[in-house]
Amino acid sequence: MTAAATPQDKPRFNEAELTELGTRAFQGLGLPRQDAADVARILLLADMFGLSTHGFSRIESYGERLQIGGINARAHIRVDAPAPALRLVDGDNGVGPLVGMHALRAAMEAARTQGVGVAFARGSNHFGPISPYGLIAAQEGFASIIGSNATTTIAPWGGSDARLGNSPVGFGVPNPGGDPFLLDMAMSVVARAKIRNALKAGQPIPDTWATDAAGKPTTDPKAALDGFLLPIGGHKGYGLALLVDLFSGLLSNAAYLTHVQSWSDAPEQAQNLGHFFILIDTSRLGSAQWLAERMKDFAAILHGSAPADPDRPVIVPGEIEMDKMRRQREEGIALDGAVVALLREHAAKATSS
Repeated sequence: MTAAATPQDKPRFNEAELTELGTRAFQGLGLPRQDAADVARILLLADMFGLSTHGFSRIESYGERLQIGGINARAHIRVDAPAPALRLVDGDNGVGPLVGMHALRAAMEAARTQGVGVAFARGSNHFGPISPYGLIAAQEGFASIIGSNATTTIAPWGGSDARLGNSPVGFGVPNPGGDPFLLDMAMSVVARAKIRNALKAGQPIPDTWATDAAGKPTTDPKAALDGFLLPIGGHKGYGLALLVDLFSGLLSNAAYLTHVQSWSDAPEQAQNLGHFFILIDTSRLGSAQWLAERMKDFAAILHGSAPADPDRPVIVPGEIEMDKMRRQREEGIALDGAVVALLREHAAKATSS
């Protein structure tokens, strides 16, 4: 077996280089340049945060579906405003991060004028991790609650088959004096991508991650992929997953629960995923200095707790991701060679459109 490439062995890029390569790759898959740039921005941030399973590695699954028409490369995204603070976004089966960026901008526009902005998106696909959207919102001064539904991978609490998705939700609070608070979490103990990675590596998984098709805990990643994921916190995680789907799927007029198409089982069909963005303009609550002082004190209270393990100091959500971003800006962003090859293959087909 060939040893996996270490980060030092992987190709490295600066932010501008990778943005351009990613943009041209999605152009090569048929997207207009500005749309491709929106997609590249979210995937770039995911990789810079260290979320490689949701970064440019998604060029494989997104690209396959774009090539067979399962995702609309030339989506005409429509935004309606049924109320001053409310936006409804029809993604026209576009690439998920593109729809996500349109919805984020729509919610920010509403929040700037109303103090609070809410966007519900439908007709979308997998839109990457939530933390990049939370960071973009925080940099503009908005606190956020963001969520998306997903393909069914979790059984109802007490059930024996998958009927709800591993629907992620995230929270963000800006910090004018430092790093924002960023919490990004799925409703399962781990994402399916981690189980797929264990299968590729020929490694077992903890029996707390998933069950087999019969609902029994398993350490076999293949059996886990044929079964369903376990929610965080048992019935509490189940309830949270349902809430996220109610907001992102049902209220947005997107698909929900078992109505969501599986991108892996039916890649040629539209998923009709839904997302929601709830933004609060923090400038309406107080000055930047006011917020910076309170955020600094908030973090200091937590950091002041003596760690139970000296090698693992107390952290505030978002610190790990922001530290990784700073480090990669200094050292270069490392990508798997196969991902780079696929990006370059698609980029070679790009036009100036």
